[in-house]
Amino acid sequence: MTAPAPARPVDHLVLPGYQDSGPAHWQSLWVRAEPDSFRRVEQADWDHPQPGDWVATLDRAVAAARGPVILVAHSLGCVTVAHWVAGSPAAATRVAGALLVAPADIDTTEVPELVGFRPVPLRRLPFPSTVVAGSDDPWCTPARAQSFATAWGARFVELGPYGHINSDSGLGSWPEGRALLAELTARTPQA
Repeated sequence: MTAPAPARPVDHLVLPGYQDSGPAHWQSLWVRAEPDSFRRVEQADWDHPQPGDWVATLDRAVAAARGPVILVAHSLGCVTVAHWVAGSPAAATRVAGALLVAPADIDTTEVPELVGFRPVPLRRLPFPSTVVAGSDDPWCTPARAQSFATAWGARFVELGPYGHINSDSGLGSWPEGRALLAELTARTPQA
């Protein structure tokens, strides 16, 4: 009897949003704490994002992954995931799941650098996902975040009054986020 092949390690691809995640952001803390498991997807231009460039960078990162992928996205990173899936649904076959935190409502923002990401794609994601939103996020109302979750087929978690769920929210390494990631991982077929 042949022993089953050992499970390949999960690659957590960290997708920051507009202007990147600073050193005190929970995404940066997760990458620093576990650099073998969490890899930041580095965009060429954080301040002048172009949807095609950001999607292509995500596509290359998924293709280069060592094993199953779990996406850990924040803000514009969530919108990038939605564009990636909408543009190439077959490309998502290596993704086991996605934690989508504080998706930015690009459709209502008046930040000129972000208008190119309109409209936010509302195609169902082909992998388990969780959308996490703050009840007082200046970039997205809870109702709109819930509508993203519904359209994407994601579980919805309203975190409470934590703003944009970033370093200004005072979450540190955000243990509750790690628990949400663990719950998501338990629901994924490949991870």
